[in-house]
Order: sequence, then C-alpha cells, then structure tokens
Amino acid sequence: MKLLIIEDNEDLLQNIQTYLKREGYICEAAQSYSAAFDKVMSYTYDVVLIDIMIPGGSGLQVLRELKSVNPETGTIIISAKNALDDKVEGLELGADDYITKPFQLPELHARIKAVNRRQQRDGREIINVNEIAINTKTMEVTVEENPVNLTPKEYELLLYFSSNKNHVLSKQTIAEHLWGDYVDHLDNLDFVYQHIKNLRKKLEQAGAEDYIESVYGIGYKFKVAT
Repeated sequence: MKLLIIEDNEDLLQNIQTYLKREGYICEAAQSYSAAFDKVMSYTYDVVLIDIMIPGGSGLQVLRELKSVNPETGTIIISAKNALDDKVEGLELGADDYITKPFQLPELHARIKAVNRRQQRDGREIINVNEIAINTKTMEVTVEENPVNLTPKEYELLLYFSSNKNHVLSKQTIAEHLWGDYVDHLDNLDFVYQHIKNLRKKLEQAGAEDYIESVYGIGYKFKVAT
C-alpha cells in the first residue's frame, strides 16, 4: 500500500513513517501546503493522512484538491484540533476518517487498513479473482487452495493488479506504487518487467491462468473476464 503523510511536525512524521514502513508500506511525506499540493496533483496514493494545520495553507484545502482529481483515494484527517466544526467540514469534504492527536500508532494503522478495505475492496479481507485468493489480513495467496510463495513486492503487485482489473497500468504507475516517488530519478524501469515475470511464473506454476497482458508501449493489464 502506498501512503502520503501530510504532517509538519518532524518527530511525529518520523514516528509514523518508521512504524508504517515496518509494516511494509511505501510512505511519502509532505511538510507544507505546497509540497502536499504537488504530491496529490502528481501521484496517486492508496491512503493520504492529512494534518489540518500545515505551513502555507490548510490541509482541508489539500483534501478538497485531492478529491477533485482522485476521489477514490482513502483519506484520514490527523489533527490536534478537536473542534466539532473541523471534523464536520473534513468529513463533508470527503474525508473517510478523522483521528485526533495524540493517538496510538496501532490505532492509526487499524484505521488505515479499514479505510483501504472500504475504498478498494468493499470491506472484504479476502479478494478472490477466479481461482486466486488473496488474504489481505495474513498476506497469503493461494491458487485453488494451494499456497503461492510470493515476495512482499510480488504480493503488492498482485494486490495492485487485483484492485485495478482490466485497467491499463503504465510501468511508471506500477513502479511508483511499489517503490514510491523516488523512481522519478531512475534511468529505467526494467525491474518492473522482472517482478511481473516472476509473479506470472509463480501463479502459473500454482495452476492459475495467465491474467497479465502486456500492452505494447504502455504497460500491463490484469485481464479478467467479467
């Protein structure tokens, strides 16, 4: 899962990043309104954590801009302000949850998972794609109940494909989702091909159909009949 954390408190930001990276998430950060605006306009995220009080502007304005371009992105407001008006305004702008500082990181983590389940998986913990079952709670994948041993990146890649069935995904989009925004500085994205090759091989060896279709000059599509 790829997250953006909009938070100007350096210590809190580091604590959140350290905790969530340890849980296996790709975490990007923005510490001002302009940085946050550039991020949400340039990249896509599964969940965005938004502090209301940030230098240069309001997190609520970032939320408004984010929802105008990517309304499906999960959003959680994190704020020291506990005023009812802020909660109401944030939720009316489209925020999916609201947590008041100080909070425990395990609670924040639980809320992130809940928002992501609601936004992308209709609240389900197990995703079924024909013979493939993906358990998002245990991170286990099976094909016809036979376990498939995937690396963390291969698991995230399969989860990303399953959430975007029949959509063409560019190599750049896949790379950014799995490795974060720093891929902008890489010379090539050949590693995407290698991970897809490995995922395809493991699924086929377990008895799954080959759902991954190459789209010439663009990227890949996880093609599933509907």
